[in-house]
This record gives sequence, structure tokens and C-alpha cells, in this order.
Amino acid sequence: EHILRLAEMCRKLEAEEEKVLPFYPCSLGEQEQRDAEQLLQETPAEPLAQALRDYVAMERFWQRFNKAKLEELALAREKAALSLRNGRLRQLLRQYLQGISVSDEVLREPNAL
Repeated sequence: EHILRLAEMCRKLEAEEEKVLPFYPCSLGEQEQRDAEQLLQETPAEPLAQALRDYVAMERFWQRFNKAKLEELALAREKAALSLRNGRLRQLLRQYLQGISVSDEVLREPNAL
């Protein structure tokens, strides 16, 4: 109940895109989706299935949680790639600055000019 209340509070903070299309489209076909809906409407005979019906409201939470985890992993990978690129650019800049700077070492070498 506490998680569901927090989810409702977080709903106010969602971006417009998340409110309109919060998750990726379902990959089930029309027939598969109808079959799944029909199974959800039937009263389950097994105790475990009955217990799982109590957690149907948590489905949206788990969808949001999984989406957030996927975005977190994608951002971590992007950060690593950008850090690597930043390191390369810094190295190139360092080489360039060493090439244009005048130092005692450069003055001692013979100059073609």
C-alpha cells in the first residue's frame, strides 16, 4: 500500500511523454492479448494464482521499475563512452599544445626556418 501511494505521488512528477505513452507498446498479438485478458478475468483455482491476483496492482510499479533500471544502465554505458571519448580528446589536445608550444627542447633542435 505504501509503494502504491508513493507511485500515485510520483505520477504528478512524470513528464508529459510518460503520461501519454508511459511504456513501450505490448509485443503480444491481438489474439494473445485477448487470451491473456480472458485468463485474468477468470477466477483462479490454485492458491498461488489467487495470491498473485492481489499483486496485479503492482504490475505498473514493476514496469516503471524495470524501465528506470534499463534507463540507468543505458545512461551508465553512455557515460562510460563519453568518458573514454573525453580522454581521447584531452590526449589529442595535449599533443597539439605540445606541438605548438615553445620550450627549451624545441629551441635546441635545428630549425628548418
